[in-house]
Amino acid sequence: MKKISLMGASGSIGTQTIDVIREHPDSFKLTAFSVGKNIDMARKLAKEFSPDLISVQHKEDAVSLQTDVSAKVLWGMDGLIETATHQQTDILVNAVLGSVGLEPTLKAIEAKKTIAIANKETLVTAGGIVMNAVKKHDVMMLPVDSEHSAIFQALQGESRKNIDRLIITASGGSFRDKTREQLKEVSLEDALHHPNWSMGAKITIDSATMMNKGLEVIEAHWLFDLPYDKIDVLLHRESIIHSMVEFQDSSVMAQLGSPDMRVPIQYALTYPDRLEMKNPQRLRLEDAGKLHFEKMNFERYRCLALAYEAGKSGGSLPAVMNAANEAAVSLFINGKISFLQIEEVIEKAMNGHEVILSPDLETILDIDREIRSRILSNYR
Repeated sequence: MKKISLMGASGSIGTQTIDVIREHPDSFKLTAFSVGKNIDMARKLAKEFSPDLISVQHKEDAVSLQTDVSAKVLWGMDGLIETATHQQTDILVNAVLGSVGLEPTLKAIEAKKTIAIANKETLVTAGGIVMNAVKKHDVMMLPVDSEHSAIFQALQGESRKNIDRLIITASGGSFRDKTREQLKEVSLEDALHHPNWSMGAKITIDSATMMNKGLEVIEAHWLFDLPYDKIDVLLHRESIIHSMVEFQDSSVMAQLGSPDMRVPIQYALTYPDRLEMKNPQRLRLEDAGKLHFEKMNFERYRCLALAYEAGKSGGSLPAVMNAANEAAVSLFINGKISFLQIEEVIEKAMNGHEVILSPDLETILDIDREIRSRILSNYR
């Protein structure tokens, strides 16, 4: 039985991870989890799974929760780190949103935990530091994102030296059929209606701007150790082909499936084995009929172009881009800026930053805090 620590149990990936654990009680045990502010969910999960440790965001919630559960309850960054490094844990699932997942993940790597990574920002902001730690401590980092899981699965039994390029597919998000002119008037409600996937607000908006695909490109660079000119993005409306690998002999390997995040989550938890999926959304290509593909328009999706720029520049610029994006999305959600202003905020932050080529962790965290604070203060 594999023992699981889950950071971000109340989010979209977290709740689907819980579904997988719940469906396979003989294979997985939830030993520790974090829930942020969702204390009601923490109580329910504590009753169902009897974990050793629970982490919440605020001290007052921890004090209140401790009276209701037998698990040890912690809070803040210390709580996240203890969740990530819990002694009984075999696999850490990092499903939190934002760069808050970076420090706990590094501590878990040092503790030689297997990492199932669903948190894009960990690799985007500090990919070099994280992957160096993975190599140093000889741990596995298993991708949970459907795109990276698809690439990982396509590479099983293959030599990395034979890869010619990676092709990451993108649905196009909520506004894929709108022109730039039409995007000037879109609302938050419009942005949150993704055509294929059920995700949290931040990720859904990132999908609409195509920043999520930019973050995935940077992730893929670090996970698979390939230069950016060998990582392409292809618009694929149906979200059936999750990504592809083209080899130097021109062969292309693709991983297909219905848009169900439980599949890559379960694969990360069971790797190198597979388990039966309970009540799966079976892919029937005869029902799909046709699959559509379009070349990516970088002028239409400016955020994707900015992500490539940040990745290729390297150093501290991806951390700036990520912090600016998180701040800008927060402003959009709270009605402070328009949809198209998201990319303007990110580009301004990137243009105003003097790149540090080899930042250490403390520098990255300082940059992250400074960029967020400056942007948010400008719109109070």
